[in-house]
Amino acid sequence: MIGPARLALLATALTLALGTAACGSSSGDAAGGSGSAGTSSSSSSSGLSGEITVFAAASLKKTFTQIGTDLEKANPGATVKFSFAGSSDLVAQIQQGAPADAFASADTKNMDKVTAESLTAAAPVVFASNTLEIAVPPGNPAKIASFADLAKSGVKVVVCAPAVPCGSAAAKVEASAGVDLTPVSEEQSVTDVLGKVTAGEADAGLVYVTDVKGAGDTVQGITFPESSAAVNSYPIAALKASKNTALADAFVKAVTGAGGQQVLADAGFAKAP
Repeated sequence: MIGPARLALLATALTLALGTAACGSSSGDAAGGSGSAGTSSSSSSSGLSGEITVFAAASLKKTFTQIGTDLEKANPGATVKFSFAGSSDLVAQIQQGAPADAFASADTKNMDKVTAESLTAAAPVVFASNTLEIAVPPGNPAKIASFADLAKSGVKVVVCAPAVPCGSAAAKVEASAGVDLTPVSEEQSVTDVLGKVTAGEADAGLVYVTDVKGAGDTVQGITFPESSAAVNSYPIAALKASKNTALADAFVKAVTGAGGQQVLADAGFAKAP
């Protein structure tokens, strides 16, 4: 039989043990709370972060810069960098191992070169289309009124090189219209063609509708029906070599989503065919 004193001692010990257990449980809850806070922190940091480089056709410079900025604002830990140039030049760089996370081409032909070597992480998605327009200096000093006028003697016309999408489109229009152009210069990107016109080095240049619209008052645009013979489709894809697939995929979705599509439409791009 246990005496009263012994019982009191056991009761005290039991109380202390229960208190310690409770503390342990409380501490565990705190850890759980920390874990929960950590999860919450992880959840907030599970938002997109890190950096990607997007290789994109020169005609996408304004729109993609805006889409990239919007994506960064929605994800403060993310950085989207760009390399803009002629699609054919960008493809060559990708094939040679240049660090790129996503690629957007101004035509399907150049994207096909990338997919043929299994360099994309997923099937490319066509997100917009574009057509050619004649750009002339303000006042149109050479009095260009049609595509055929570009072939007149003495008219200094600038086009893109045949390997560049805008150059390929120009060649298709020439063949369709039965008009042979004799350009004074063949440029490696559509922005270079526009630059020649705005600098007064050419009477006219074949660029995209979006380039004329984006140039504002620095050029005049002349539409021509023959342009329908060469409508360029723009595809985009994340690349297999990307070291930040989550952000690369997110950029592709930003371009193809409602926000990106509105930015493109505002710039004059037509919807994907």
